[in-house]
Amino acid sequence: MILSALLTSVGINLGLCLLFFTLYSILKKQPGNLTVYAPRLVAERKLRQISDFNLERLLPSAGWVKKAWDLSEDELLENSGLDGVVFMRIFTFSLKVFAVAAIIGVSILLPINFLGSQLDVDFSDLPNKSLDSFSISNVNNGSNRLWIHFCAAYVFTGAVCYLLYYEYKLISLKRIAFFYGSQPLAHQFTVLVRGIPVLSGSSFSENIDNFFRDYHPHTYLSHTIVRRTTKLQQLMDDANKLYRTVAQMKSDEHTSQRSRYNGFLGFFGTRDRHLHTLEKRLEVMEDNMRMEQFSLHEKEVPAAFVSFKSRYGAAIALHIQQGINPTEWVTEPAPEPDDVYWPFFSTSYLRRRICKLVVFVASALLTILFLIPVVVVQGLTHLEQLENYFPFLRSILTITFVSQVITGYLPSLILQLFLSFIPPIMKMLSSIQGYISMSEIQKSACNKVLWFTIWNIFFANVLSGSALSQVNVFLEPKKVPTLLAQAVPAQASFFISYVLTSGWTSLSSELFQLVTLICSFLKRIFSREEIDDLEVPTIPYESEVPRILFFLLLGITYFFLAPLILPFLLVYFCMGYLIFRNQLLNVYAPKYETGGKYWPIVHNSTIFSLVLMHIIAIGIFGLKELPLASSLCIPLPILTLLFNEYCRNRFLPLFKAYAAECLIKKDREEQNDPRMTEFLEKVMTAYQDPALKPGQYSRNTDTQTSPLLNSTQI
Repeated sequence: MILSALLTSVGINLGLCLLFFTLYSILKKQPGNLTVYAPRLVAERKLRQISDFNLERLLPSAGWVKKAWDLSEDELLENSGLDGVVFMRIFTFSLKVFAVAAIIGVSILLPINFLGSQLDVDFSDLPNKSLDSFSISNVNNGSNRLWIHFCAAYVFTGAVCYLLYYEYKLISLKRIAFFYGSQPLAHQFTVLVRGIPVLSGSSFSENIDNFFRDYHPHTYLSHTIVRRTTKLQQLMDDANKLYRTVAQMKSDEHTSQRSRYNGFLGFFGTRDRHLHTLEKRLEVMEDNMRMEQFSLHEKEVPAAFVSFKSRYGAAIALHIQQGINPTEWVTEPAPEPDDVYWPFFSTSYLRRRICKLVVFVASALLTILFLIPVVVVQGLTHLEQLENYFPFLRSILTITFVSQVITGYLPSLILQLFLSFIPPIMKMLSSIQGYISMSEIQKSACNKVLWFTIWNIFFANVLSGSALSQVNVFLEPKKVPTLLAQAVPAQASFFISYVLTSGWTSLSSELFQLVTLICSFLKRIFSREEIDDLEVPTIPYESEVPRILFFLLLGITYFFLAPLILPFLLVYFCMGYLIFRNQLLNVYAPKYETGGKYWPIVHNSTIFSLVLMHIIAIGIFGLKELPLASSLCIPLPILTLLFNEYCRNRFLPLFKAYAAECLIKKDREEQNDPRMTEFLEKVMTAYQDPALKPGQYSRNTDTQTSPLLNSTQI
C-alpha cells in the first residue's frame, strides 16, 4: 500500500466516525430512541421519555463524552460489577503499553526507519511510495542503527512485563475486595455434584441426602436434584410465544373494532373468535405442561446442587474427593442461579464427549473455510494479481481514487464483514460443548474467537502466498523466525488499514447501534413495545475482548517493525475507553458475574504477543545481517515465559477459588447476622429449574399458584 492509499483509508474511516458520532448525539435525544441508546436506564426507571419538543434535540453535542469520562471506577463497579471493571482495565492497560511504545517507536524508531536507504525512497514523490519506507525493512542491512531496535525490544518487553504484573496484582486485590464487600450469594454456599451412584430401592435424591448427612453432618444444608426438563422447556417456550401473542392482541388499540376480520384474507373468523381460539390453545398447552411437570419425579439426572451452611463447608466438599471411586460424587463449583445453563444437564456422559469432538471438528473446518475470504482479501491488496484474474477491470483500476479505495479500504472491510459472523458461531459451538453456565460458555467462546482471529487474520494473512506453499518449513523450527521475519513486515500496511476499519469504524458503529436502531424502528411500526418487556443487553465479551486483544497483539508485534501503526492504535484505545464507559453506563447491564476471570485470558494473550515479537526479532536481525543481535534476543522469550510462570503461580490460583483465609473470615463476619437464617432458606430453593416454576398463562388462578413439585421432591 502506498501512503496516499493509507490517507484515503484514514479519510474514509474518520469521516464515518464523525458521521456516527454526530448521528448518535442527535438520535439519543429523541424520546423514541431511549430503548436503543439507554435501555438500561429505561429498565431501571432512571430515565423517562419527555415528549416536549425543543430545538436542542436536533443539535449534536458531546455531553456524553464528559459523562463517560467522569464515571469513577467505584461507580463502574457498582453498575457493571467486577467484570465491567476488568473489561475497562484492558483499555487502560493497553493505553499504558502503547503510550510507552509510542514514545519509543514514533519518536525514535520511526525516524530511523524512514531515514534508511535500503528501499531507495524518493522524497520528491512521497505520496506514491510504499509504507514499507516507514518500517524496519528500510534500514540498511548490517547498520549499527539496528542496535537501537534491539535495545527497544528489551526496554519494551520489560515495560510490558511490569505493567502486566501490576495489573494482575491490582485485579487480584480487587477480586478479593469484591468478595469481602459482596452480600451472601447462593453459589458461594453451593457445589454441583455429578456421578451420583445408583442404589437399588432408592432415588438419586435419597442417595445424595443420605451421603451428605453422613459425611458432612455439620455443614450440609440441602440439595436440589436435577431433572430432564428439555421437553418441558420446549413447551414453556411455545407457551410464552403464544401468551405474548394473546397479550398483544388484547392490548391492541383496535380490539374494540368487533367487525374486523382476522382470518384468511379477512373472509373467515372474527378477531374475537381468533382470540378465543388462541386462549383455548394456551389453556391446553398449560395442561400439557403441568402433566409433564408432574412426571418429572421419574426423570432424575445423577446430578444435584448441594448447598451448605457456610462457604468453608462448600469449599471442603468442592476440593476434597468425596468417594473412593473418583468417577462418583464428582464436585465442581456451582454457577450463580441465573447463570446456570440447564439444557446440558439432561445429556449423558457419552453424549458430552461426542459433542466435544464435534465442536473440535467444526472449529477446525470453520478455520479452514475462512481461508477463502482471506485469500480474496489478499488478492485485493495486490492490484497486479487482480488485473491478471479480471482483465476487464484493468481500465477501472487505473483510476487513482478507485485503486486507493480497493487497496486501502476494501480488503479490511470485507474481512471485517466475514469476521462478524464468527462470535455467534463460536458461542453456539461452546453451548453444545458441555458447559453448565452461560458465563463459561461466553468465556469459552471468547477463547475460541481470540485464537481463531490470531490464526485466520494474523497468520493466514502474513503467511499467504509463497509461504504457504513451503509447508516443509513448519517441520523445521529453526526456519520459523526467518519465515515470520520475511512475511510479517510485508503485511504492515494491511494491518494498519485493518485497525482503521475494524477498530475505528467498528467502535463508532458500536456507539451508533445501527442494527438495534433499525429493529426498534420496525418494532414501533408493527407492534407495541412495552418497557416491562424491554430486554437489556449484556456486553458481548466473546466478540469485544478478542478484538481488543488482537489489536494489542498487532501493536506489540509491529512495535519495532512498523511503528507507524502505533498512533492509530492509540486513537482506537482512547475511543474504546470513552465509548464503552458510555455503553456500560447506559446500554449494557450484567446478568451474571465471573469475578474478573477474563483477566487471565488477557495476560496469556499478552505473553503470547511478546513471545511472537521476540521470535520475529530473532529472525529480522538475522535477515538484516546482525547475527549478534539475533543471538542476544534468544533470552527474551525465555525470560518472558519464566515471568509468565511466576505470575501463574502467584496470581492464577486466586482466580480459580478463594483461599480458606477469605472464606473463613467472611463466614465469621456473618455468623451472628440474623439475616443469614432467611438467606439460607432462600438458598434451599435457589437452584430450582425455571421449568419447574408454576405457569402463569391461563385465567385459572389455582394452576397459577399451585406448586409444580412438592418441596420434598426437590
